[in-house]
Amino acid sequence: MKRGAVIFGGLALVLLALAFLVVQKETVLARGQLVLLRLAPVDPRSLIQGDYMVLDYAINQGWREGREQPQEDGNVVLRLDEHHVGEFVRYEPPASTLAPGEVRLRFRIRNSQMRLGAEAFFFQEGHAERYATARYGELRVMDNGTSVLVGLRDENYQPLGSAIH
Repeated sequence: MKRGAVIFGGLALVLLALAFLVVQKETVLARGQLVLLRLAPVDPRSLIQGDYMVLDYAINQGWREGREQPQEDGNVVLRLDEHHVGEFVRYEPPASTLAPGEVRLRFRIRNSQMRLGAEAFFFQEGHAERYATARYGELRVMDNGTSVLVGLRDENYQPLGSAIH
């Protein structure tokens, strides 16, 4: 009887944690600000994991512009243009405030590379051509920098489809 209660309690804890993560992502989708990030050249597909695109973003390519990459997790500050495309402004120092038109975006450093948490876009098998013209990643971003990838857009800022969840 005691063993069953422990198993049931553990299962309930796991389900609660999963429900919390789902609610957190749904909140970002519902309330997050639209931000488009220019894509850098990408590996278009993976045969092992199915049809998907490996995404890289132009703001991650700061070393090409002589910009030093941060050594620890933090936020990058972007300025949005009239099409909601985010351009790098600066790495956010602690306790800083944003100017009007600026957005913070959370990043993590993994294997000495800046990661935004949206490095793969999965799509239905046989739809690779539809996404071949992708030029922007479409994200929803909360005030604290948390983001969710919601789709890809072409050079005219038009949506190309939605990710498979």
